[in-house]
Amino acid sequence: MDLVRIQTQGRIATVSFDTGAKANALSQKLMRELTTAACLFAGDPAISAVILTGRADNFTLGADLRDPEGADVRRLGLSERRIGLRTGPAMCEAWEQVDALTICAIEGWCVGGGAALAVSCDLRVVSENSTLYVPEVERGMNMSWRSIPRFVALVGPARAKRIAGLCEKISARTALDWGLADHVVAPGSALAKAREVAEAAAKLPPTALKMVKQDVNVAALALAKATAHRDLEAFALMQQTEDFKEGVKAFFEKRDPDFTGD
Repeated sequence: MDLVRIQTQGRIATVSFDTGAKANALSQKLMRELTTAACLFAGDPAISAVILTGRADNFTLGADLRDPEGADVRRLGLSERRIGLRTGPAMCEAWEQVDALTICAIEGWCVGGGAALAVSCDLRVVSENSTLYVPEVERGMNMSWRSIPRFVALVGPARAKRIAGLCEKISARTALDWGLADHVVAPGSALAKAREVAEAAAKLPPTALKMVKQDVNVAALALAKATAHRDLEAFALMQQTEDFKEGVKAFFEKRDPDFTGD
């Protein structure tokens, strides 16, 4: 893999991704590599905890709207586009399905698809200067990747609407108060704290820990597929709207969009 690095030490694995750019954006290639990384640990009995982290300045600013491969997907017909749009949700599902405890270490901005990826993990450690931001509606699209049930399970319906509907920027302290984050630490120390949590997990009986994780996920997300099964089709529909085109165009032109509802 070119953009993802994997290190293992005892029962702990650390997966980091870095595109070489400050935005650390989620291109199609990066998402496939992150999916591959998660699948490596999906049922690994030797691993008790997996840490996921981005760059030291930003976790990620979300999906790469400049990615040529992503742009090609938008030009496809519906039947092919539905397949091309599965990369993001497949990545999130792969991380949710990791047998071991997953801990996301976040520095700086965690935006859009990055937030969807973060809530696919079991725990989130964020630095004090971190901001979680889901701007999809501001770009003329719905929040997808089956993330809405995960947000609801963590923060409840009203706050999920504020995060994904009203696009509020969530500070580290607010994230902790709401249950979106589990630990807030000094800037630059999110990875160190995640390792501390992982080391505590690694000392526990691995099979019992994994069983509890699975039971909690089933209890919290029992209706997740029923409530999020159509978000990909909704996203594909939104891609055809004038509001989507205006939202993306305004983003690139660094101006406020003018939405019409069409």
